[in-house]
Amino acid sequence: MGTYESRPMTAAVNRDARPSLVVLDDDPVTRSMIARYFSNEDFEVQEAASAAECRALLKHGGIDLIFVDIHLPDANGIVFSQEIRAASSQVGIIFVTQRDSEIDRVVGLESAGDDYVTKPINLRELMARSRALLRRRKLDTPPNPRHTVITFGSYILDLTRRELSITSGEQIALTRGEFDLLAALVEAGGRPLYRDFLAEVVSSRSGEGDTRTVDSLVSRLRRKLNPAACGGPPIITVTGIGYRFGIAIDPV
Repeated sequence: MGTYESRPMTAAVNRDARPSLVVLDDDPVTRSMIARYFSNEDFEVQEAASAAECRALLKHGGIDLIFVDIHLPDANGIVFSQEIRAASSQVGIIFVTQRDSEIDRVVGLESAGDDYVTKPINLRELMARSRALLRRRKLDTPPNPRHTVITFGSYILDLTRRELSITSGEQIALTRGEFDLLAALVEAGGRPLYRDFLAEVVSSRSGEGDTRTVDSLVSRLRRKLNPAACGGPPIITVTGIGYRFGIAIDPV
């Protein structure tokens, strides 16, 4: 993993500062080529050869943009991008990959990514797309913090208290795994989430965790959430991918 202009990473408070970029690609030649070009164009660039290395860089905060290859040695790039998006809605994500199948492109853009570029890379085009994305994100940055109470249908989900209740005041008993999976689906706002990603959510937070566990938790949640009270089926199966939340949400 290489670092250009290795200044300490801090929270990106000044939006007029040099944009901070992470290039996540297991090919050292491609990674170095992109990093050098963007560094010469006044980006603060760091490199990561794996999801684990990128995850370590993200802990420092202050990242504006990430280029993600779908094929990584330790993760599926789309699943890892869903992890990034769940932790931060502000960082820009552009998939830079050789994989050009329609399903990868559609799922990548719908579930986590802001743009999708295929190799071989036109560096000038990638630069133009990156600057356009950063301009959009600067304009779209919400002034308010993350909502912690969300309503859907007759239900109220309190992310801070970790409680699910109905508007009459009655609480719905959820296990830790059920709550974490429901919270992930709700916060995704209708975007489809891979079963592998949901397994990571459950595993990291509750000690459970494989795709069969995810399916079991979904079945239990479907039994506990009344479709009539939700206004429709709350959790929808997305064939070949996983699940998405099917109800419009209303942050309180």
